[in-house]
Amino acid sequence: MKLLLGVPALAVAVYVFAATLPEAPTGFDNKTNGMVDDATHAADQERFDEVEGVTEGLGPLYNAQSCRECHQNPTSGGASQISELRVGHRGPGGKFQNPEISIARGTEIIKARSLVNDRAICPNSAFPSAEIQERVPDSEKIRTFRVSVSLLGDGFVEAVPDQTFVDLAREQCQNSHHKICGQVLYVPIVEAPGQTGVGRFGWKDQHASLLSFSADAYLNEMGVTSRLQPDEVTALCNTAPEPNDKTDADGLSDVDRFARFMRATEAPPRDAQLAVTPKARQGAELFNKVGCDQCHVQTLTTAPAGTQVNGGTVTISAALAEKQFHPYGDFLLHDVGTGDGVVQSMTEHYGKRMYQISWKNLSIRDYESTANKMRTAPLWGVRMRSRLMHDGASVTLLEAILRHRGEAARVTRKFERLKSSEKEALLEFLRSL
Repeated sequence: MKLLLGVPALAVAVYVFAATLPEAPTGFDNKTNGMVDDATHAADQERFDEVEGVTEGLGPLYNAQSCRECHQNPTSGGASQISELRVGHRGPGGKFQNPEISIARGTEIIKARSLVNDRAICPNSAFPSAEIQERVPDSEKIRTFRVSVSLLGDGFVEAVPDQTFVDLAREQCQNSHHKICGQVLYVPIVEAPGQTGVGRFGWKDQHASLLSFSADAYLNEMGVTSRLQPDEVTALCNTAPEPNDKTDADGLSDVDRFARFMRATEAPPRDAQLAVTPKARQGAELFNKVGCDQCHVQTLTTAPAGTQVNGGTVTISAALAEKQFHPYGDFLLHDVGTGDGVVQSMTEHYGKRMYQISWKNLSIRDYESTANKMRTAPLWGVRMRSRLMHDGASVTLLEAILRHRGEAARVTRKFERLKSSEKEALLEFLRSL
């Protein structure tokens, strides 16, 4: 399907095509987007909100006890102020190297992951002398936080064809005379061994599939293993049988229900009252005029019903098919001067067995080139965020805009040249998103 950029370079036919498509449903009301019925969606949300305990497999190392703990503003699936810690250092040739973190008084070394878990289940009554808390070694000079992302509307994002992002990256680069060139990253689809897709989920675009994303988070953020991520980070202080995530009477596991919950969420709505004000309308025009829309793409469209994605493991349903939605993001990787220097670990995100599989279109060189790149933050629902950018270090919209350098340097300079009233109008537009 085609995309609507809102810039003159694209044919008028694209505008007509997009205008004829129905809008994706929006809301913060915990309703389904129509992919499943309300009762199923509510049941999936209960699983998403459920607090995990040690007997269910929590830990041994973890950051949160439920999906909701990191994704809940203003409702389940939204963003939050919760952040995760990642570290590393530069090795030979300046390449990013993952840390080696000592636990258990130096008897075990955690390798092959940049994530440092803030919490551990031990010591406890069963293991009173176990000391497994991760701490950052002084050697790890690259240190960064990444705030939790919103998951609302991600079913529509997953339903966008890979080719849309490929075309967008090419047109974006051509139209900007190679000054703004988003990177397409092909990533493993864990549930379809050997298959890859265009990454679009996570701050480093590390996943194309919401099921892969769910299994990754379940293991690395909560320490719960599943059929897709069956190996614990450490076996110390662990008694729950593996994998922790079992199928239920319906043949579904927690990661299946998490993915279905995200796929069935509505997209974040705009502030209906603010959006129609003259000031916000002017701000929308200025947003495009200065060039923010080159990366913060307003409108994308989903594939037709019956289209298979994620290596043939998912078929796009009628509820998600041929919808236009407005994420104000291109879901591509860019260097805007705020990159954290971290290159994602393959085994951390795709499992310890990923190197035993030959993955189509997978390029280690492409991964290594992402150290200072981050996914464009989709701006839908940004008014619900008090901490901005990938690290949460910007606490006002103005601060976030002015931090944009690198590929965005020209756009930032254009913003800085606006009149004060124009800057305020653009900010008012952002407050309406």
